[in-house]
Amino acid sequence: MRIVSTVAFLFFTAGAASAVPIAASGTEGLKVIATGGEVVAKYEGNTAAYTNLLYLDNGNTDFTDDLFIFNNQASVVGSTANLGSFTAGTELLFRLFVTNTGNNFFTGPASRNPDDEAHARVQADYLTPGTTLVSFEDLLNGPFVFNDLSFRFTNTSNVVPDNPSAVPLPAGFGLLAAGLFGLGLLRRKRA
Repeated sequence: MRIVSTVAFLFFTAGAASAVPIAASGTEGLKVIATGGEVVAKYEGNTAAYTNLLYLDNGNTDFTDDLFIFNNQASVVGSTANLGSFTAGTELLFRLFVTNTGNNFFTGPASRNPDDEAHARVQADYLTPGTTLVSFEDLLNGPFVFNDLSFRFTNTSNVVPDNPSAVPLPAGFGLLAAGLFGLGLLRRKRA
């Protein structure tokens, strides 16, 4: 009995160590937004049967100048790619091309995808502040388990699509509020 327990423990421990991180539920359809500086992508793994190619989309409909980043079946887990420097507030649009079906799926709102479903989860502050975990689903119309390609980016965050209130306010607004409060106290003291 002890041998069976030990074998089971080793099997499940090994499986847990190689588990693919999947971005948190509730982050479907969010955008990847640069926070300023160099963005480095790190491949976290997959459990997909299909071959998926990840690109940084340049917005052209023919996809000819998109930047190739990872192949979910050929890239080594842990490998990195430097995507360059981006100014704060720039949306980084990622495209997953499924070679087996010819489908393209995008980060951000569901309306970008052929089935009008969100195909990526985008979890901000994954492991460290300013690092975003993105997990893609490669099946048209689901099921949506978001385990087909997971990667993370430095110097990024997420925002709720078309919801300006979800964008964090710059630190300068806090200083402005504190200054106005101080002026109000000073004026009150003089009166």
